[in-house]
Amino acid sequence: MAANRAQSARPILCATCLASILLGCGSLGIVKTQAQDGGRPRTVPSHPPLDARDFPAPNAGRSSPPDVRRGSSLDIAQVIERFTENESLLLREFANYIYRQEVRMQTLGIDDRPTGEFYRMSEVSFTESGQRREEIKRFPPSTLQGLQITPADLEDFGTTKPFAITREDAPLYNIEYVGRERLDELDTYVFEVRPKRVPKFQSGGKRFFMGRLWVDAQDLMVVKSAGRTLPEDQNNKFPRFESYRENIEGKFWFPTYVFADDVLEFPRNPVHIRLEIRYTSYRRFQTDVKVID
Repeated sequence: MAANRAQSARPILCATCLASILLGCGSLGIVKTQAQDGGRPRTVPSHPPLDARDFPAPNAGRSSPPDVRRGSSLDIAQVIERFTENESLLLREFANYIYRQEVRMQTLGIDDRPTGEFYRMSEVSFTESGQRREEIKRFPPSTLQGLQITPADLEDFGTTKPFAITREDAPLYNIEYVGRERLDELDTYVFEVRPKRVPKFQSGGKRFFMGRLWVDAQDLMVVKSAGRTLPEDQNNKFPRFESYRENIEGKFWFPTYVFADDVLEFPRNPVHIRLEIRYTSYRRFQTDVKVID
């Protein structure tokens, strides 16, 4: 999100950066469905989650994970190596799937009532050369107040990678083990993630995640992330967010729901926004990727 100097410093929403943040999330209402291959059941949040313990994920009947400690058969360094490797593999696998993406963004006023909205529904598929292709299904004019989205931002909604810390990016971060946590039926390892060095903000520059990751203790894949992205400056602010994943075809943990509700503290004009991104109708295009267990 960037300040619009041409309009008395009113902010412009930089959705390119916001999508980079989020593709990678009252009580949590759950809608349960069957996995697309008829395998393990999966769950989808029906409205914004507030309690991590309510994170929907299937794990019934699975054995408890081993303790993670230095010198054990599965120590912290091994877990980090394996889940970051899986992030890289999932990124490649994600390029073999077609899905529907629904983006809804609102500016909020008094009593958190919406003052404007941006909505866009599209089908994301792939060309034979592997390039993403997006077909817009619904895209009414934006009524956002004090924010605007550029054509480049719209393109980025369909192309930004959703996986937080890949093997290639892991050396750029300090990754600290926090502990174990139960998320609904999932046993997870929790990690605190911070970039080792944050550069000055540049439009189109590299983005860094800062926050927490929840890693499924059996699959060793990220199932939830919560935090924000850096860098930012006085004219470019980015919201805190939560991103949830769902088990697809009984094997891959792909993003299905992202949520942000935050006040962007611009110097002259703080803006309260709410954002939801939903990914549905995943179906395989082609794949030959093996995930590390």
